[in-house]
Amino acid sequence: MASEKKDRRKERLDRGIKVRTDGVYAVSSWLEMSYLLAPRLIFILGLLALPVLLYHLPYWQRVLSIICIYALLAIGFDFLANYVGLVSLGGGFYIGVGAYIAALLNTKLGLPPLVTIPVATLLGAAICTLLFLPCLPLRGVYFAIVSLMFPLLAARVIEAFDIFGGTDGILGVDGFGAAWMEQYLLLISVLVVVFVLRRLVDEDVGLVFRGVKDNDQAVKASGINITTYKALGVCIASALGCLGGACLAHSYMWAGISQFALDFSIIPIAATVVGGGGTLIGPVLGCLILVPISELLRDFGTLRIAVYAIILTGFIVFKSEGIMVYATRKYEQLERWVQI
Repeated sequence: MASEKKDRRKERLDRGIKVRTDGVYAVSSWLEMSYLLAPRLIFILGLLALPVLLYHLPYWQRVLSIICIYALLAIGFDFLANYVGLVSLGGGFYIGVGAYIAALLNTKLGLPPLVTIPVATLLGAAICTLLFLPCLPLRGVYFAIVSLMFPLLAARVIEAFDIFGGTDGILGVDGFGAAWMEQYLLLISVLVVVFVLRRLVDEDVGLVFRGVKDNDQAVKASGINITTYKALGVCIASALGCLGGACLAHSYMWAGISQFALDFSIIPIAATVVGGGGTLIGPVLGCLILVPISELLRDFGTLRIAVYAIILTGFIVFKSEGIMVYATRKYEQLERWVQI
């Protein structure tokens, strides 16, 4: 046995891949292909299997839809904060704008959900970007505070002027008709968004985004309009939120000022902290953990806020990098015995 060990040594599973290239997947065996594909397939197939696993649990089917909506917001927050350098707390504003536009298009113009959702996503993103445009020179806590004012202001204006149904909201919005349609629309949207943004941040435009985040003055000195890229980042994040808001309006068959709630601004931040910022997949994992916990603790009232605080404190103190970053590092350290 000792002689056999002398003829072998431990080698990391990703050694061959890392030696050949760090940016392009160049594999030479099924083992390396499996190594790369396994975590991605687990993530994709696991999400797509959830509606089937929850088929006899209608309450948790609705929770799954809420998880996907929070995941869209959390991905947008992660993208803005870790790739563009803008910490936005306007998630509730994105949701509310998307929900009201979809509800108005459906109730006033009679458009079906398959039309109102993409229109509300694009139109809502344009409106949010225009409103945030004067705030783009701000950074850090200043941009965060201003973005937090938008959902609070929108809710108070609708209530004070009694527009868009006032405190009663817009009733009679058409639903999806089938629970599986709603769930798979949201799940596929989350998967597509993660894939597209992962590709985007690896392209040249992603390098400019990171440059704006790290040193916007250096990027500006290179002749690049940093306001354009910040506006593009806000447009992408707000489009994700408006998509979630439009789906939420058709899911609840109602749109009201409660969709400007601060939960839509705070929970995405918590999910990003728990799941791991800068990964785009981590916030989805964080939502899969935090939203069900929130539902399980609903009977405890405000006590669930204390549980949230304990969870966040624990992650910040002991695993500040987040679950996804930690799991990725451990996965890349897997080893095997090879012949010398």
